[in-house]
Formats: sequence, C-alpha cells, structure tokens
Amino acid sequence: MVPKLGGNNGLLWLVAAAVVVVVFAGSSGIAAAQAAGLKKGFYKKSCPKAEEVAQRVVWNRVAGNPELAAKFLRMFFHDCFVRGCDASVLLDSPNNTAEKNAAPNLSLAGFEVIEEVKAALESECPGVVSCADIVALAARDSVSFQYRRKLWEVETGRRDGTVSSDQEALADIPAPTSTFPILLVNFSSKGLGLQDLVVLSGGHTIGIGHCNLFSSRLFNFTGKNNPSDIDPSLNPAYARFLQGQCSRNLQDPNDNTTVVPMDPGSSVSFDSHYFVNLKARQGMFTSDATLLTDGRAAALVDKLQDPGVFLDHFKNSIKRMGQIGVLTGGSGQIRRRCNAVNS
Repeated sequence: MVPKLGGNNGLLWLVAAAVVVVVFAGSSGIAAAQAAGLKKGFYKKSCPKAEEVAQRVVWNRVAGNPELAAKFLRMFFHDCFVRGCDASVLLDSPNNTAEKNAAPNLSLAGFEVIEEVKAALESECPGVVSCADIVALAARDSVSFQYRRKLWEVETGRRDGTVSSDQEALADIPAPTSTFPILLVNFSSKGLGLQDLVVLSGGHTIGIGHCNLFSSRLFNFTGKNNPSDIDPSLNPAYARFLQGQCSRNLQDPNDNTTVVPMDPGSSVSFDSHYFVNLKARQGMFTSDATLLTDGRAAALVDKLQDPGVFLDHFKNSIKRMGQIGVLTGGSGQIRRRCNAVNS
C-alpha cells in the first residue's frame, strides 16, 4: 500500500524512507564489523561443557514453565537492541535508571534463571562465560525445548557491558505502536534488513500481550468517543474477541494487568502460526498489522506461513540479531554476577 504523502504523516514517511536508504547503504558493513570476534564453539577449550551446562539448567526450568521460552526470546531481543548484545538488560541500578527499569522492560522475566545458569557455569569454569552469551543461549535453548533439539546455532564470544540506561531502552526498543517505515528504520540502524524485521516478528508466535499496548485499536480508534470504533485493519471477529478479553481497558486504558496470548491456541508453541494469523488480519499490535502494508513484507508473510520456511529463515535472522553491537576481545568484561558490574 502506498501511503498518501499529504500533511505531516506524509512528510514523516518520506523522511523515514530517506533514512532507510542511507542506513541500508551501510548495513552490510555494520553487520560484518559486529560479527567479528564471535564464532561457533568459542568455549570449546576454555569451558568445553558450557553450552551443555546452560542447556541443562534452561531445559529443566522450561519443562516446568513453558512460558519461559517467550520471556527469554524477548529478553534477548530487548538486550540486543539497546547497546548491542552485551547483557546490559540484566544490570540492576540503585536509583532505578537501568534498562530493566524502562517501561518496555518492566514485564521482562526470567532473570533468576539467568543467574542460576551463571552460577552453574561459574562452578564449572569461573570467570569464563559471559552473561551476554548466557542470554543468547537461554533464548535458543528455551525455544528449542519443545523440539528437543537445537533450532539454531549460537555464535559465542560476547563480553559483558558495563553501562545500562533506561533512557536508551526507551529510545531504541521498537514500540508495539510503530508503523512499517519506523520499524524499518529501527531495524536498519542495527544492521538488520526488511527480511529480518518480518522473520523476527514471528517470535510473537509465543508469549502474551498486555491489553494496554493495543487497546487503542479496540476502543474509540478514531477518537470520536465511540467505544465500538475499532481499527479497520483488524479482523472483526478477532477484534470482538480482544474487546472481550480487554474490557477493563475500556474504563482504564492504562490498565496493564490484563494479558492475552499473542497467538491464540498456540501461545507456547514456536511455529509459523503467527503468520497464518497475520494473513487473516489477526495481528495483535500495530507493529504486527503494519507488516501487511508493505508489498515486500506482505509477500514474505505469505512464504513464512510454511513451518519449514519460517524455521529456516528464523535461524539466520536471529544469528544476525545476535551480532548487534557485540563486545569481544578485550572490550567489556566477564561479570561474576549477571546483575552487577564487577567491582
């Protein structure tokens, strides 16, 4: 769909499109630089059982709580998009100004399992495995648990950052209300392309969404004080379902206690069902629905409905995401505890 170029929205789209052209020109260089220092089996000599130990702890936890897969996948995404994949999302702050204190991260969970993995690895090989690599491994292993095999290879060799800012998290984490041009600029600035944007959105096949992040699509969408006024891009039956689930947000749009599965009937199963739903106009967030407004993205949505195609593409896109802004070599540190910088 070609947007109308009149008014401020048209100007915004043109600016976003211009930035995309500039950023894409340097994306391949950014990606190559980010990947330097990472490799498969980085700990083969220094901590041979590192990945085995991490997987054992994660699988044991996911077996009792399948929802952890979505939590770790989201944690990895949010970590990489702010200062790169450096485990800065794990750091605590005495004055609540770390990344985990930013609004988009308040619903993150699973930190205690990351610390459990870290403790196990410190016992196995002290001071060797970074928290940044643990986050990457936890995302892979938790999602892979249902298949009882590794769905993708994780390059390791990341080191841990020492800075964590809630303001940077607010600025860099893509918002669920973002339109396609804005999302494309955001991903491009990280060295990721249009295909990565669409494929990684498929991570919404697991997990839950908070009603307050999409209720504006369900009630009074055009601002004319009509509670039954919904976003026309939503499947009407799906919209009615969401209205029923999120009825509290009609009275209190800011209520953040009500949640809904992002992929109804398949919210703990990592598969291609997200794209089937999306094609049926059942994308929960604006950032989901907007993928259908671009011809190239919509064509990818069609292809990714095939389970094999989705899994094959996902392993490549998440590998690229895992290369964003990594610290390697002598940069950063190997934290002794994942929630605190070494003193």
